[in-house]
Amino acid sequence: MRLFFFGMGYSSRATARALHLLADPEIPVAGTTRSAEAAESEADSAYRIHVFDGEVPGTTLSEDLRAATHVILSIPPDERGDAALNLHRADLDAAPNLEWIGYFSTVGVYGDFGGEWIDEDAPTRPINIRSKQRVEAEAAWRAYARERGVPLFIVRLAGIYGPGRSAFDKLREGTARRIVKAGQVFNRIHVADIGRITARAALSDLDGTYNLADTEPAPPQDLVTYAAHIMGIEPPPEVPFETAEMTPMARSFYSDNKRVSSKKVLAALGADLLYPTYREGLDAIWKGRQ
Repeated sequence: MRLFFFGMGYSSRATARALHLLADPEIPVAGTTRSAEAAESEADSAYRIHVFDGEVPGTTLSEDLRAATHVILSIPPDERGDAALNLHRADLDAAPNLEWIGYFSTVGVYGDFGGEWIDEDAPTRPINIRSKQRVEAEAAWRAYARERGVPLFIVRLAGIYGPGRSAFDKLREGTARRIVKAGQVFNRIHVADIGRITARAALSDLDGTYNLADTEPAPPQDLVTYAAHIMGIEPPPEVPFETAEMTPMARSFYSDNKRVSSKKVLAALGADLLYPTYREGLDAIWKGRQ
């Protein structure tokens, strides 16, 4: 196995760690970052990091990409489509040992279901342009995978949290807010579960489209309240959604209300979540800092 990640970010690193733990710590890992400064900071790491900003082809990554057996994509598309597919298709075509492709998508592709439970059989009816671009990118990768005859694992991720990206951090920074909208829930998933499930999918060459979210979609203010209780501080006051000062992008998230099931992927892999609700996830993050 040789891994290549387009976008060596938070979820990609969790996946690389999980594969090293579950399979072999010597699995070669290469990936991309957007800037030379970020690549330079990785000079002493075990990963081979290449610069790819999504605007022009990366000048150093071809050899590693062509040698890859498993490619995972976590760069969001834009109005031009998927940057990796647009700019490095020739390198993918020239990868003789390519066995499997993984694509990190989003549950945002489903749009709004009024808080109802949904699974992968639900239609995609995205509300915002970002999610529409994801639907188009998913279709492009399906077409490519069919052409190459390799399995494609599309995993639609809920809101990602974990160490360094949790309600604790927002409370420390003073940016945490308890915005209340009646009936609103959000889906979320701990980054360690993303890494572990994606790693197991790669090891089994799992094919298909799957959701990945924890088992308890919850109002966003509940996480802030729970984290504040653990920290022993008072949570910020509740603010009605209708009067809250928010950016248009932040407000747009509240137009999408659903409960997403991950039963399909867990059954396919015979797996359980490490952190089935935000409580276990936040508890682990807090204990890990001690």
